Amino acid sequence: MGYMRNYSMCICFPKKFGVTETGPPVDVKEVFMECAEGGACITVEQLRRFLVEVQGDAEASMEDAERIVEEVLQRRHNNDLKFTNQALSLEDFHFYLFSVYLNPCLLNQVHQDMTAPLSHYFIYTGHNSYLTGNQIISDCSDIPIIKALKRGLRVVELDLWPNSTKDDVLVLHGWTLTTPVELIKCLRSIKEHAFSASPYPVIITFEDHLTPDLQAKVAQMVIQTFGNMLFFPESDCVKEFPSPEELKYRIIISTKPPKEYLDKSLSSRRIRRSNSPGEKDSDEDIWGTMSADLTNDDDKSDCDTSEHSRCDGDNEACHGQLRPLLAPAYKNLISIPAGKPKGKLREKLKVETDKVRRLSLSEQKFEKATVCHGTQVVRFTQRNILRIYPRGTRVNSSNYNPLIGWMHGAQMVALNMQGYGKSLWLMHGMFRSNGGCGYVKKPNFLMNMGPNDQVFDPKAKLPVKKILKLKVYMGDGWHLDFKQRHLNLWSPPEFYTRVGIAGVPADKTMKKTKKRKGNCTPVWDEEFTFQLTVPEIALLRVEVHEYNISEKDYFAGQTCLPVSELRPGIRAVPLFNRKGEKFTSLRLLMRFEFVQVDI
Repeated sequence: MGYMRNYSMCICFPKKFGVTETGPPVDVKEVFMECAEGGACITVEQLRRFLVEVQGDAEASMEDAERIVEEVLQRRHNNDLKFTNQALSLEDFHFYLFSVYLNPCLLNQVHQDMTAPLSHYFIYTGHNSYLTGNQIISDCSDIPIIKALKRGLRVVELDLWPNSTKDDVLVLHGWTLTTPVELIKCLRSIKEHAFSASPYPVIITFEDHLTPDLQAKVAQMVIQTFGNMLFFPESDCVKEFPSPEELKYRIIISTKPPKEYLDKSLSSRRIRRSNSPGEKDSDEDIWGTMSADLTNDDDKSDCDTSEHSRCDGDNEACHGQLRPLLAPAYKNLISIPAGKPKGKLREKLKVETDKVRRLSLSEQKFEKATVCHGTQVVRFTQRNILRIYPRGTRVNSSNYNPLIGWMHGAQMVALNMQGYGKSLWLMHGMFRSNGGCGYVKKPNFLMNMGPNDQVFDPKAKLPVKKILKLKVYMGDGWHLDFKQRHLNLWSPPEFYTRVGIAGVPADKTMKKTKKRKGNCTPVWDEEFTFQLTVPEIALLRVEVHEYNISEKDYFAGQTCLPVSELRPGIRAVPLFNRKGEKFTSLRLLMRFEFVQVDI
């Protein structure tokens, strides 16, 4: 006997993006009505007044307003004869405000003083710039260098090692399984792409593990590759660094000056020892070993203080009569001498009146320096260059928070550029300043010295100096830049925005909007206020996410912006992917207002 059974079936269909035409926010409508003085359109003169009074562009001219009107009419109406009255409707006005190209939130040109010494600038710096991935088994290549230079990087690091036959120079991460790349290939790529994003100098830092004859070969390669682009120092002892303006379109070499040994036998012994796993003759930690910085804090330098030893930029132990053995051509290349004097941290941070230098510290060593000698670090960086690099155990090419370095005046805060994450987003944000040229003038408070030689104390509790008021109006572009698989497939999108400040500890905070459901042009229309004690180095973090009830929310775009460079008024804010690459269409409409606080 057969039985009939009834079954119910549930079929789930993936959602389709809702793309609904969203009109201008209420604030935009009110500003338009006020500017149009009751009319249906904004004239060129009314737009100019809007640029001055609302957007804070005091120098806006009639020509600027005319250009905007012409661009908007061309883009929206393609020179339709019906739109030749040189005025903007409400929809045209909204289009203009929401255009990243016509109404950017940051200036896209160099506007800071570029004539101060290099030590007065934060410099866009990479760590192990040649690695394609992790620090242990990835390939070494010139491709990451090219990508970084195109993004505006100004300091490229190359680790130099001899090949197996000791007759050529390779670039690789020593004592790892990384596959090498020829030095000459990296140099040629640097020459070709050095100034594709910025005219300001590119600094190449060498981590040198070479014998004297290979150092001479490197000198020959560098001179033949760069020719007149190469900047040569006027003397062995650099008393003050030149300015970025003086060094436009120039290549600068920074490394330790070569050592001079007692005789050839001692020289060969020390070279062999420096190339062994037990001792790395460079600023970097060898992977898998503890940094010498952490174990030699109490070492006392046995180097004398003769004029010769003070000017060789190295201050290594030396006894008896020195005999020069290394090729002078290599030493003559060095415009930014690097040196790490032995002794306690206080000695390493000593400021000398007759010369300047570059000092490299690992992130652990630097953190220790900020705890014990914070103001001394600030004082050191007023004339000298301080480079910070990731600890050797970051084998996955992760990064540390760069803000601690900038708070103390460190110019070269070196990060691994091949990955992604919040630390790199902060780096990208800082170097969107000053037209993205790779050099950002340090705030005056880091360079000032009081009557009793006081300098800025990063630990000091400071009053609120400025208030940032921002409003997140709306977003658009997800249906164009995101494939469906990147977001939740089974329910209408629910977007929310997180906004906050990265900066000194007192300023650090994150807030978020409510979730907006059902449309790929979400409207939040929410306002936030941030009190800032050190607005000069504060960065505005913006992240958009799509809510997902069952698991982690979906990433839907991010940006990081220097607060000191934000243009007031209603602005279009472009968003970037996790790697810091700009989306084609994705953007937010936001409003920025600053309130100065009387101290």
